[in-house]
Amino acid sequence: MMRGGGMGNMQNMMKQMQKMQKKMAEAQEELGEQKIEGTAGGGMVTVVVSGHKEVLDVQIKPEAVDPDDVEMLQDLVLAAVNDALKKAEELTNNTMGQFTKGMNLPF
Repeated sequence: MMRGGGMGNMQNMMKQMQKMQKKMAEAQEELGEQKIEGTAGGGMVTVVVSGHKEVLDVQIKPEAVDPDDVEMLQDLVLAAVNDALKKAEELTNNTMGQFTKGMNLPF
């Protein structure tokens, strides 16, 4: 026999979890709508990614295009993409971190 209404407690916890999952899903969705910009070469290359780390846009200024130095352009694009992804990662951690604080969930 269970004392002290253990079942009610369990249901309460489930409700809390569902509420939290809903909030997390909403936060995830909002992240997807975020546009995060990464740049390289002092703005010669700009890359825009979503909070879901999808590349949305790549802009390359004409002066960054040197047919004799394609490698430099490749490096700039790489750097801009990594910059944008790093910022997106930080945003994700900040946004989702509020849900995992104080909970030892293996994410």
